[in-house]
Amino acid sequence: MFASPIKTFKQVVKKKSTENYNGLPYIITLLSTSLWSFYGLLKPGGLLVVTVNVAGAALHVLYVTLFLIYAPQNIKVKSMKLVGLLNVAFLGGVVLVTLLAIRGDSMRITLVGLLCAGLTVGMYAAPLSSMRTVIKTKSVKYMPFLLSFFQFLNGGVWFAYSVLIKDYYIGVPNGIGFLLGSAQLILYTIYKNKESNEKKEEEGSGHLVKDAIQMQGFNKNDEEMQMNSSLSKGNSLPKPSLSRQYNQNIVKTFSMSPEELEQLNKKDIENGLKEAR
Repeated sequence: MFASPIKTFKQVVKKKSTENYNGLPYIITLLSTSLWSFYGLLKPGGLLVVTVNVAGAALHVLYVTLFLIYAPQNIKVKSMKLVGLLNVAFLGGVVLVTLLAIRGDSMRITLVGLLCAGLTVGMYAAPLSSMRTVIKTKSVKYMPFLLSFFQFLNGGVWFAYSVLIKDYYIGVPNGIGFLLGSAQLILYTIYKNKESNEKKEEEGSGHLVKDAIQMQGFNKNDEEMQMNSSLSKGNSLPKPSLSRQYNQNIVKTFSMSPEELEQLNKKDIENGLKEAR
């Protein structure tokens, strides 16, 4: 679960922007893993709890640092205040009060265990804001699948572990996390399918428009070909022969009056003189 945001932060570093990603889950998880590490140190036989949560805390220090670097200025200021308040002041205060003000290991374990349980529920509930964004935008872009999947898996595994060792501080919050992770996966499945259907519809409409444009082009080409063929047919018609033209002139002369014949002869003479020159 702690390694699942690596893919998300690769995109953040590549784009040099956190876009609409929410930094609250990483800040709360950093506080939660830090307190669970402290809980594991207090509890006898808590080596597994310490090992897992120290690794998670180290990774989340990196995630929070990258988020603060690439977040917009207004979000960066708010996030830095949260980090200072939760991960420095609150965590330091819990450690000091537990070690200096409370006597007895059982009381210390109870106090830190209750705080860890509450923060773990908060850690699992932090992505609820992302779920709200998914419902609002009808897109799963800003709710990473791997984070939701590993939250579901992490909650189930730690719940099973708590049953074996009979640790209610671990069992109760991780059982809630298992249920919330299941809800995120269901939401992801619903809106992922909607996105894929919308993409298919957009692609289908795009193909229809493209086909219509191509059909218009084909129709224009057919019209041009028909016009060209009609022109070529007109050019290919046989021209009247010279003998036919002369016969037509002779027929015309028979139908003329004497004055028209005289004018025609004058025109022929004038044309002959012009050609001789």
